[in-house]
Amino acid sequence: MRGVFVDANDSLAEIFERQRRDGDPDMSVNFNPNIKPEQWPEILGDAEIGVVDHTALPTEIAKQCRGLKHVVFLGTGARSYMNPEELAELGISVHLIKGYGDTAVAEAAIALMWASARVIPWMDREMRAGNWLREDAMQLTGKTLGLIGFGGIAAEVARIALGSGMKVIAWNRSPKTYKGVEFVGLEKLLADSHVVSIHLLLNDETRGLVSREKIAGMRKGVILINTARGALVDEAAMIDALKSGHIRHAGLDVYNIEPLPKDHPLTRLSNVTLSAHSAFRTPEASENLIGAAWAHCRRIAKGS
Repeated sequence: MRGVFVDANDSLAEIFERQRRDGDPDMSVNFNPNIKPEQWPEILGDAEIGVVDHTALPTEIAKQCRGLKHVVFLGTGARSYMNPEELAELGISVHLIKGYGDTAVAEAAIALMWASARVIPWMDREMRAGNWLREDAMQLTGKTLGLIGFGGIAAEVARIALGSGMKVIAWNRSPKTYKGVEFVGLEKLLADSHVVSIHLLLNDETRGLVSREKIAGMRKGVILINTARGALVDEAAMIDALKSGHIRHAGLDVYNIEPLPKDHPLTRLSNVTLSAHSAFRTPEASENLIGAAWAHCRRIAKGS
């Protein structure tokens, strides 16, 4: 059985090669993180396994990949890049990797929350432009953090936030318990939270969940954090709420369009802190990620 890591950047390629073992399936590495979807067939050849970081695999392109039977997606958000159900109809299984970067993403969400509350990025930009502008910050100790979705990442966010003196409430689609966290209905969470942080997988049920109506139900002056997926939020409604001040500040790591265009409306708002879909990017998380990818490939090669 043969496979290809189709879009490896330098750091992931180095880890991938270092974790290779004797007896592993024949996995080659394409050292190019910027391939186009239409390059999949040429890069794969007759390979049965495709390991992919962030390159889209449209169903029509997958039909041209003559040997492809398994896609190992480096993360959980494969639906942003491909349609797993349509690929399954072609006999192609999509394998996800969960939990590899829970701590990394949680720390990024907390960092965005504190940066947004203290308007540090805004002051930094203004000072670099020669302006000495100051604004009252939001003191987070004693404030309520609402977590939409409660998996491994949200649990890590809760742990850190509780340790910093915040009250933490959460809503999840299935029942959960966590020491120190009160689980409430979504409407109550939106109304009561000073900070709302999103931690949901993107699927047909969650797409657009944070709608214009839901945003209107948030506490005025809320801080909104999204390190999950851009499509979970009605972007136009969020931008309107940022302009009106209903949302005090947004800390965003994910977007409907990635990379975010330089002329995108979000880039022109001073009350938005932006990061480049990098919440998961730490050496520790990358080691976990590639280790799990190799585990998938080994399991597939053994037919289990």
